[in-house]
Amino acid sequence: MASQYDLIVIGSGPGGYVAAIRASQLGMKVGIVEKAELGGVCLNWGCIPTKALLKSAQVFEYINHAADYGISVKESTADFKGMVKRSREVADSNSKGIDFLFKKNKIEVIKGHGTLSRGKQVKVTDAAGNTTNYEAKNIIMATGGRARELPNLPMDGKKVIGYREAMTLSEQPKKLVIVGSGAIGIEFAYFYNALGTEVTIVEYLPNIVPVEDVDISTTLARSFKKKGIKIMTQSEVTKVDIKGKGCKVSVHTKKGEEILDCDIVLSAVGVSTNLEGLGIESQGIKIEKGKVVVDEYYATNVPGVYAIGDIVLGQALAHVASAEGIICVEKIAGQSPQPLDYGNIPGCTYCSPEISSVGMTEKEALAKGYEIKVGKFPFSASGKAKASGATEGFVKVIFDAKYGEWLGAHMIGANVTEMIGEAVVARKLETTGYEIIKSVHPHPTMSEAIMEAAADAYGEVIHM
Repeated sequence: MASQYDLIVIGSGPGGYVAAIRASQLGMKVGIVEKAELGGVCLNWGCIPTKALLKSAQVFEYINHAADYGISVKESTADFKGMVKRSREVADSNSKGIDFLFKKNKIEVIKGHGTLSRGKQVKVTDAAGNTTNYEAKNIIMATGGRARELPNLPMDGKKVIGYREAMTLSEQPKKLVIVGSGAIGIEFAYFYNALGTEVTIVEYLPNIVPVEDVDISTTLARSFKKKGIKIMTQSEVTKVDIKGKGCKVSVHTKKGEEILDCDIVLSAVGVSTNLEGLGIESQGIKIEKGKVVVDEYYATNVPGVYAIGDIVLGQALAHVASAEGIICVEKIAGQSPQPLDYGNIPGCTYCSPEISSVGMTEKEALAKGYEIKVGKFPFSASGKAKASGATEGFVKVIFDAKYGEWLGAHMIGANVTEMIGEAVVARKLETTGYEIIKSVHPHPTMSEAIMEAAADAYGEVIHM
């Protein structure tokens, strides 16, 4: 037996590494198993490097519209390879930061593939094929997810790609078809369009960003169309012919079959869980619909074995996995953490304009029988937005008419991903719409729009 631990975490993504650090803070001896880069998909192939790419695209757009700010720029070109290089450097830097945090918190990193074994053991197989058994009082599975693959859209990594290949292409495609309009598809649509690629989005449902309030979806679609992005909703890719130089994409639409020519197809149709090769079945751990079944503190049906993140029910988001990891280890440590409120999880999409939301959409609130007050404040009426040249979008808030409960907040515009936190905290504290109106917001700021939207819901808006 190599070592004994209070806790072994399998997977070092935003769920796993946060759980490991919190456990160490609580006095546990912790080991973390990772077969790839520290930080998992989020830091290396998801949240962070994509935001680096998006920032490069935003800067390029600023330069191209410099004249709007009274600045003369003679010529600018997008260095695609340079943007990709910067993105990878940012990811590498963050991964090294996780390594520093592990050393600071005395967490042992165990390199290799971890498999559950009998008697609360984890068998780790390293790159050379050598295996070592580790024993722990508690084990957390935090193995995350990967790009989902559709049967009619197999990925070859060259012409039909997933998000990993999309952020490390050697050449910028001239034409790109993106299948799926969730956060991943929308962010890459913005990035490639900003650099001059001809982009088409194919979405099976009636609206792009289908989880968002319909007002948000409609506004983003209008914005993207102005940028030259082609949007095909209620459409389905039936097959992709990759025999020639490029791709011929067959799309079934309301009007019939349409063939799209492009260089590359990006499949962005969601996430599949990483449950294979973990020994879950041999240990008798319960699985339903591809997810590990856990209680409100992430315990499985096997004592001492837990699961968090994308492999359990709940939003497949980095901040959700982190919160679950903290709750899980605090419960293991004998504390009394509150279960996570999955109805108060913010969602963000980092295209331009940005999108953020929390709580119910207007449609959901009405479907649940609420009598509601809805307020909306456009950034075109905001002094700060005008000064910034960012008047696109709005803030929409939804309150229960009877008690003033803040049911939902939906935003589209510049920097709204930084603004949604106010709504999350206010909802956690059971703040009413009236209290938001009477909370003085600084002027001039984009965040004033939240106060103004709340005032609009109650017929008290000043600047509209």
